[in-house]
Amino acid sequence: MRSEQRTQLMRRVLLHLDAGTTDVAEGVYRNPTSSYTDPDRLAREERVLFRELPLVMGMSCQIPKAGDRFTNDMTRTPILVMRGEDGTVRAFVNACSHRGARVAHGCGHGRNVVCPYHGWTYGLDGGLRGIPDQRNFPGVDRAARGLVPLPAAERNGMIWVVPNPGSKGTLDVAAYLGALDDEIGSFGLERYHHYETREIRQRMNWKLGIDTFLESYHLGALHRNTVAPLLISNLSLFEPFGRHLREVFPRRSVETQRNVPESEWDFVTHNLLVYVLFPNTVFVVMADHVQVWRMFPAAGSADECALLLDFFVPEPILTDSARGHWSRNMDLTIRTVCEEDFPTCEGMQRGFASGARGEVLYGRNEPALAHFQRGVEEAVAAA
Repeated sequence: MRSEQRTQLMRRVLLHLDAGTTDVAEGVYRNPTSSYTDPDRLAREERVLFRELPLVMGMSCQIPKAGDRFTNDMTRTPILVMRGEDGTVRAFVNACSHRGARVAHGCGHGRNVVCPYHGWTYGLDGGLRGIPDQRNFPGVDRAARGLVPLPAAERNGMIWVVPNPGSKGTLDVAAYLGALDDEIGSFGLERYHHYETREIRQRMNWKLGIDTFLESYHLGALHRNTVAPLLISNLSLFEPFGRHLREVFPRRSVETQRNVPESEWDFVTHNLLVYVLFPNTVFVVMADHVQVWRMFPAAGSADECALLLDFFVPEPILTDSARGHWSRNMDLTIRTVCEEDFPTCEGMQRGFASGARGEVLYGRNEPALAHFQRGVEEAVAAA
């Protein structure tokens, strides 16, 4: 983020503080509860959003060396991501061309990938390198039996994949992010280090997992004993970037900047930045670390989701003191989101399923919510 942009945002924060206001939408937005409960709607979302669009699959620091790899099973397509000998990140359908078994599980490293079922061997470029007892596979052309590729790209420290093996052409992340691309690049994510990943399962629609990050209206009530003492309730800045978005949540410490010259303002230290990288990634920038939340529908069920939470930190964790610091940070995040936000969302999901009300309301002080939900509706309708 450019320095002049940080200065402009800080000015907006201080003006809102003085006026007791926040960024607002033009009006109240009404969203049918069926968008959270309808299985047909979910099927369309899975087909369009989780198969045809680029999704964040990880960060560059998770596979820094040639031969590093990880898998992802959160979409209908099992995905294998590997860094090749040439340094290029590639993605494939994680299925052997012999009988379809998964060729890799979790994170790993190696010059080849060997299917655990019958030992078929693939190179880091996905090419089939070896077939045990090949004499019993006459006429099988190894050159045509490599792993099925998926469009993949690495940019600004992030790894993106389109989970559709039928997709053609290259993946242009810069074009997909548009005006947000330079801003994401300014954080230097390629220099970060992976601390921990948590997989979380919840009985709620996947969009509710994103909704909870998109307004500060609830901070004073729901989080009064966790983050409300740190963040200002019901004050946020909102900016759309196509279907992506950015929100700024001021910390209470922002008041200390009033008597500091603008040239010395520390915007990132005194504000929490939340980005939604459409359709399912919440990217949270804090003063000393980055959180990446990714939400996926689970098992084709409108009232279940799977979430991945990744912590990325600016320095390698080499001491017990550092490990204790990041453990406390992770614990606060889990207490806030997984013990306060998500149980509330699960209760909302049960309320939606009851049919008691046909719609939910997003107030004018919740503009990011309306923008995200409208973007999902438009993307599904366009397809």
